Amino acid sequence: MEIDKHTYEELSILTHEEQDSLLHRLNYCTTHGGSKALRKRFLHPFSDREQIRNTQEALKALLQVEAQWPTEITNGTLLVIEKFYEYHYGKIPESHSPVPALLYQALNKPEYALLRFSITHFIDLVIGMDRLCQHFAASQQSVLLQEAAALIRKCLKHPEIETLLRSKQPKTRSKAAALRLGSFFYLRFRTDAEALISLFHQLDALHSMSKAVKQLQLSFPEFIDGEDPLIQVRGLFHPMLSNAVSYDVQFDTQTNFMFLTGANMSGKSTFIKAVGIAVYLAHLGMGVPAKTMQLSLFEGMLTNIQVQDDLVKGESYFFNEVQRIKNTILKISDNRKWLILIDELFKGTNIQDAMQCSTVVINGLLKFRKCVFILSTHLYEIGPAFTQNSHISFRHFETTTTDDEIRFSYQLKEGISNERIGYLILKREKVIELLDQLHP
Repeated sequence: MEIDKHTYEELSILTHEEQDSLLHRLNYCTTHGGSKALRKRFLHPFSDREQIRNTQEALKALLQVEAQWPTEITNGTLLVIEKFYEYHYGKIPESHSPVPALLYQALNKPEYALLRFSITHFIDLVIGMDRLCQHFAASQQSVLLQEAAALIRKCLKHPEIETLLRSKQPKTRSKAAALRLGSFFYLRFRTDAEALISLFHQLDALHSMSKAVKQLQLSFPEFIDGEDPLIQVRGLFHPMLSNAVSYDVQFDTQTNFMFLTGANMSGKSTFIKAVGIAVYLAHLGMGVPAKTMQLSLFEGMLTNIQVQDDLVKGESYFFNEVQRIKNTILKISDNRKWLILIDELFKGTNIQDAMQCSTVVINGLLKFRKCVFILSTHLYEIGPAFTQNSHISFRHFETTTTDDEIRFSYQLKEGISNERIGYLILKREKVIELLDQLHP
């Protein structure tokens, strides 16, 4: 699924302030390498049904073995092993006799201490990965985990490892046995150790995604085959909000354009972002923030929510809005399925100009039958011109005012809203009162 940097930022999937991002919210990784692997997955949502299905199956299987996840494999464990291979050890004795071991310890105390300390972390890695292998091998529902189990078996297929795994107390070993094991890890296990670490990072990322599904109460969507666009979702909510209001939404080839109105702060932007995030997470193979969701496979998603001006280039806000719309039209002209999210089009010009520009753009976008559009606007006056078009659904967020008190229901309702509450907000925040108190 194609997504540009601008869309990632506008949906807060990846942001400059990472703690405010969706990635941060869904990151339950226990290792730095796992976090990097998770970020890489976020940068490459799938465009292939099989990859999505395989990921969904892996996450479901991981949820079933949550209690067996190896807590002994920590970020510290993997860092120690990586540092172990960066150190240049001398000749490590492999003799079964304790004498060479005692001499090595006496003559190389710091090196021996580091070796002995590192071995305990290797043991943790081996035991933890062997446990995962057993659980994955027993799971018949996930191709990805079966492949992981096969790779783990291959990496652990050494007589020394098999002896280690049979040992009742693998951490209480003699000096000679410890040095033989250290020599094995250093000279003959490096390639397999690096493969196991890399694999654990990938599994850590998948495990994080499965934990996020559980913690945020996400549900796995169903992808529907077909050439036509489809989004049918019940109980949709924004995953970054606590006590979020839910929505029911449907788009298909017959009604693929939503004309969204409502006052400032009524919930339009939150709703638009919730739809975008749900479609994005579905294409990662993750659960989505909704009770149920069915959708078609989309080739791409673009947003037009927070366009900025560029003082250095001398480009105005309106000019950059136009460029964003132009680039969007060029992208979706490939006759593929795209999700296009537009919030408050043409804010950078006067109302009359914005109405004319918006009308022209909407008429043009309606020609793209394989795309799904959500367009929010304050320009409710242009809505009636499109009411006879069966491809447009009109939705709004209701606002009620009583004695200068403003109440937002955040409920998505049918129809067009003509509410304007800017003056009431100024009055409620006592800006009008402050201005009246000023003296010329």
